[in-house]
Amino acid sequence: MSTPKAIFILDAHYFPLIYSAAEQRDIAALVSLVGPAQTAEAVARDPAPLREVELIFSGWGAPCLDAAFLDAAPRLRYVFYGAGSIRGIVTDAFWDRGLRISSAWGANAVPVAEYAFAQILFCLKLGWPLSRAVRAARTFVPREEAFGAYGSTVGIVSLGMIGRRVCELLRATDVRVIAHDPYATAEDAAKAGAILVGLDELFARADVVSLHTPWLPETENMVRGQHFRSMKRNASFINTARGAVVAEPEMVEVLAARPDLQAVLDVTHPEPPTPDSPLYTLPNVILTPHIAGSVSGECTRHGRYMVEELRRYLAGEPEQWEITRERAATLA
Repeated sequence: MSTPKAIFILDAHYFPLIYSAAEQRDIAALVSLVGPAQTAEAVARDPAPLREVELIFSGWGAPCLDAAFLDAAPRLRYVFYGAGSIRGIVTDAFWDRGLRISSAWGANAVPVAEYAFAQILFCLKLGWPLSRAVRAARTFVPREEAFGAYGSTVGIVSLGMIGRRVCELLRATDVRVIAHDPYATAEDAAKAGAILVGLDELFARADVVSLHTPWLPETENMVRGQHFRSMKRNASFINTARGAVVAEPEMVEVLAARPDLQAVLDVTHPEPPTPDSPLYTLPNVILTPHIAGSVSGECTRHGRYMVEELRRYLAGEPEQWEITRERAATLA
């Protein structure tokens, strides 16, 4: 195979975060770059750099790979997308032309799982309500109701890549793990160190529930008010998946009536919540601004994944992170 011609196209802010000097050097050693990094806006104004391009390295701020863009890049074969979901950039025109794409969604799973793991342990200690109580009392308060991480029950909703990784991290503790995933077998769950249960049972039994379900038409509003009403006293709910998987008005209603429950929400629907949303004022809701995924230096892991994917591609080996048209339909 001759040295393929390639280009970087992504947001200027994220370019050095995803593709640090080391990633840029390694990619440049394997391909022939047709010019400096571009933005989607730049190639929209002047698509000339696309004419000879066979490979695109991208990330957040990628161009939409629609028919007009693809007409300007007639030699394009593969896109290495150094970010997560490809939903916003891939079109039917892309698939219809037999083009291929790999995404660094697996890299983004690492910090999400780490965030969820940290929150699970903190919630088992009742860290959020106890910290509020200490501030209000201006002294230490009783902590006997905290669950702790010995013999407690953690519920994992969906055993995709992130859910399984959370289970792996939980193996270092002494918690019991139950999981709900209609597409997983009992053997799949056992390999992850979990026991499969129904969604209703999971919410009723778990001391902490961590949601990892992708946002698909069939999963919208999957978690309902009845699930929150069934939760144990002082139980916690963590969402690092997508806000639309939860029927948020129903969740808000229960959280307002059950101040003993805690909800740690890194995602909402819409995102961010509207200014008048009760999520900002409910004392038992912890909002973080979608930080579970890769931030700052963690973004470089995405670029490194794409370097390794490029090496597999050039060697004729199976790509580890390729997303097919069928696979794309199942990812958030």
